[in-house]
Amino acid sequence: MLSPNRLEASPGIALAPGRAECGAFPRTAGAAPRLCLPLVLLLLALTPRADSSWWYIGALGARVICDNIPGLVNKQRQLCQRYPDIMQSVGEGAKEWIRECQHQFRHHRWNCSTLDRDHTVFGRVMLRSSREAAFVYAISSAGVVYAITRACSQGDLKSCSCDPLKRGRSKDERGEFDWGGCSDNINYGIRFAKAFVDAKEKKVKDARALMNLHNNRCGRMAVKRFLKLECKCHGVSGSCTLRTCWLAMSDFRKTGDYLRKKYNGAIQVTMNQDGTGFTVANKNFRKPTKTDLVYFENSPDYCVMDKSAGSLGTAGRVCNKMSRGTDGCEVMCCGRGYDTTRVTRITKCECKFHWCCAVRCKECEDTVDVHTCKAPKRAEWLDQT
Repeated sequence: MLSPNRLEASPGIALAPGRAECGAFPRTAGAAPRLCLPLVLLLLALTPRADSSWWYIGALGARVICDNIPGLVNKQRQLCQRYPDIMQSVGEGAKEWIRECQHQFRHHRWNCSTLDRDHTVFGRVMLRSSREAAFVYAISSAGVVYAITRACSQGDLKSCSCDPLKRGRSKDERGEFDWGGCSDNINYGIRFAKAFVDAKEKKVKDARALMNLHNNRCGRMAVKRFLKLECKCHGVSGSCTLRTCWLAMSDFRKTGDYLRKKYNGAIQVTMNQDGTGFTVANKNFRKPTKTDLVYFENSPDYCVMDKSAGSLGTAGRVCNKMSRGTDGCEVMCCGRGYDTTRVTRITKCECKFHWCCAVRCKECEDTVDVHTCKAPKRAEWLDQT
């Protein structure tokens, strides 16, 4: 963890007067003198956060050893040592939410790319308090909830099982039903995710920590939002005179889609004067709610390689010549143009079913044009690095 007195300028974070907009944030310890408060807030807002992350657990796989995971704070290490089986689930969950992040941004200049053997996983791009950082923190927190809750229901963990509160009778719009089966223990997943993921942010009293805590919570609640009631009917010919029901999580893709929409509508905020919460950066926009992602700084354009911003650029990225969207060559290549290569692909074709029971296909050659973004001029690249 970087020391609070190791400061760098971080452009784009503004401070604005106003009362706390969200009461869900902890008040900083101690009371600074009134005259020094603006300076204290400025120092807090400019504290960089470029250290190792628990996200790296996903790269360790079955080799999760608590003492060897870089970037864990004491509480996280203690939880890791006490619940090694849960850490295995967290590691699997990390792979899953990173894949989901890359799916959601596969057609964008920033495509949630990771760095091999890098303990920060995403590199310096997470230094900036941007929309992208807000999304990553939210979906990573959601991924932990999802992975732990699923492992509880599958009986993989010693400390939890199905939801013990879903017992007896209940009712919905279709009438009464009996709780049965195995309801996903989402509350256990949320509690553990909050304790583990938030531990690092709670050790630091700065603007970025508050931003991360807020977005972490948004991610946790997103998983719970998509719990669904599943039922099995009992009665003559499945007449549903009696029903046995349980709560189950939806596919993680729904959470990813939801958080992607929240990314699109993320609200830029500033710290309030008390240092306890946020206020909107633009008075014309609505105040953020507990379900909104929040960020401080505008994103870079990600067009060219920029080591300071963590941008890998879009040179060599495949683009869609016919699209006018974010995956189109004009947008993806930032106006630099694109190269076209004709490639031959071998695909399965003319498949037929043969009794019994095989599907036989021919191999067909298909020639297609692949368009990739041109690299920027050398001088332009040097300016950015």
